[in-house]
Amino acid sequence: MEALRVEGLSKDFGGVHALSGVSFSVETGDRLVVIGPNGAGKTTLFNVINGQLSPTTGRIFFFERDITNMPTHQRAHLGQARSFQIVSLFLNLTVLDNALIALHGTKPSRFQMFWPMDGYQNLMDDARKNLDAGMLWEKRDEFVKNLSHGEQRRLEIALSLAQNPKLLLLDEPSSGLTRDESSEVIGLINNLGSKITVLIVDHDMSLVFGVADRILVLHYGQVIADGTPEIIRADPRVREIYMGMEECIDHVGAG
Repeated sequence: MEALRVEGLSKDFGGVHALSGVSFSVETGDRLVVIGPNGAGKTTLFNVINGQLSPTTGRIFFFERDITNMPTHQRAHLGQARSFQIVSLFLNLTVLDNALIALHGTKPSRFQMFWPMDGYQNLMDDARKNLDAGMLWEKRDEFVKNLSHGEQRRLEIALSLAQNPKLLLLDEPSSGLTRDESSEVIGLINNLGSKITVLIVDHDMSLVFGVADRILVLHYGQVIADGTPEIIRADPRVREIYMGMEECIDHVGAG
């Protein structure tokens, strides 16, 4: 079943065409990675899918429902979640506090002054499940500011699971990470399960080829290639336009 379908999506900023006729679909449970040089339109595409920007033309369908003009918070209620390139966490709170706040924000009880004690236990159980997914339960009493950058990245992805997302949008999840930290994020993404569809923007070719079922290549706001990692690896247009792609593909693709 299609989780997401984008049809003829365009976004203009004055005379600048950030996106031009972008079309693609993603099946439920797939991992689609969007790559391209700086300025290719990747983040703009995410912002339009997430509802932070309105498209100039085109339509977006989420599980066959037209969400083109739907605000971001309504898309979240339908099952979209997103992590951003810049980590946004409560640095002076513990890992567990962050997990509980994220969960509490999704519950109707957030509007209630008093609520049953068993509600706290349910939150704690869910917090442990999400932190286990991020391999962070053992760090639950650590202040977030004391975590490594890689651990903060994993925590942000783990917190996005509080919404029980059907579609998870990850914007540069390996940004600023060491090779070992990036490998941990790859493992986290690969272990998310088939119920969560994942759409990723990233420059790290190890992550791209480590998680992708399909790769979409943008160039000046247009799709110039779309296919399996093997197809993208062999595409001469991709090698030509993507700086460093040939060396990275040859290195990563050999593994």
